[in-house]
Amino acid sequence: MILLDTHVWLWWLLDEGPLTKEERETLDELAAQREIAISAASVWETEMLARKGVIDLKPSFKKWIEMATRPQVCKVIPIDQDVILAQDKLPADFPDDPADRLIVATALLNEFPLATKDDKLQNLGF
Repeated sequence: MILLDTHVWLWWLLDEGPLTKEERETLDELAAQREIAISAASVWETEMLARKGVIDLKPSFKKWIEMATRPQVCKVIPIDQDVILAQDKLPADFPDDPADRLIVATALLNEFPLATKDDKLQNLGF
């Protein structure tokens, strides 16, 4: 199982962003094997991006999320007490972005590798 950062999940599903053809194909294969997960924080981030007009989800946010979180696409990992407590495993200098903290804590708690293009997260070894 691999946990996708919000931007990777959106780029993959919206066929946008700097993902390579090989990365897209790998994500397609992992989805077919039901090996992709996202944090519920990614659903929250997506709603904010849609509300602000940064992304346009068709036919509506609600319908798009329903399709994008089907089991054939990904597993949504809830934000529960264990995820909150797993933030203790983050280094003291970890960025304060709440979504990043929850996403990385979810990956750590579940021992999933994190697929991200975020330099500040990649440089921390996650």
